[in-house]
Amino acid sequence: MCLESTPEATEEKRSRQAVQRAIGVQLQARADIDAQHEIERRRDFLCDIMQESGQTTLVLGISGGVDSTVAGRLAQLAVEQRREQGEQARFVAMRLPYGVQQDADDADKALAFIQPDEVLDVNIQGASDALLESLESGGLTFDDAGQRDFVLGNIKARQRMVAQYAVAGTRGGLVIGTDQAAEALMGFFTKYGDGACDVAPLTGLTKRQVRLLGQHLGAPAELVNKAPTADLESLAPQKLDEVALGVSYEEIDDFLENRDVSERAFDTILTTYRRTEHKRQLPIAPG
Repeated sequence: MCLESTPEATEEKRSRQAVQRAIGVQLQARADIDAQHEIERRRDFLCDIMQESGQTTLVLGISGGVDSTVAGRLAQLAVEQRREQGEQARFVAMRLPYGVQQDADDADKALAFIQPDEVLDVNIQGASDALLESLESGGLTFDDAGQRDFVLGNIKARQRMVAQYAVAGTRGGLVIGTDQAAEALMGFFTKYGDGACDVAPLTGLTKRQVRLLGQHLGAPAELVNKAPTADLESLAPQKLDEVALGVSYEEIDDFLENRDVSERAFDTILTTYRRTEHKRQLPIAPG
């Protein structure tokens, strides 16, 4: 008799499905969405937050990937709606390269599509390198070049957020994050770097759903379908997210949408989810 047909195998499958459902609920993921409704709902969410907070500016770094492209267009639609309501509102998009961005053309295409009110171009290489050099001058040592590069990658991510909050503080603004359910599930963000923000309009969306919103918004197909890369590692430029994660976004999305995934994918995702739990929580405090 095949293992899959035994009572033990059936119970194990039910247990795995229960885990998937529970995690999906926690991350606000849903299997089916109406793209146009989600676009309007998330645009209105940004409008409401601006009204409630009294802030007049939205700030977001544009990388050229689908997440920042979709979030950026939602931000621009939100501030335009606020202005139609007679309120002051502005969206500031930021280019935040480390030196020369290899996929700079994609960032340009994203900005052309988003049509932000203002674009600021801030190169973070000087600040990032200076901090690393100061740390080493202060006595910090690394096990090898790979560890040093990893630390520098997180410095880059945090330096980008430092720049965005500087603009937000100057303009009376809110910083937008691009975190969605797939990245949240895998903890695939830098704590207090790209994981830091005031508002996260893509929350709960799987990667394929972000792409769907991009399609409905009219984003360029090459950006909607672009293979995601965090591009934080200088020793491995343009390293694909799926290579770093060890699992595909298709499998991650299936997990979130409570669809069947392979045992290997399930184990990889669940192990990573548990290991990165601290990233999804507030700082630990005494009870």
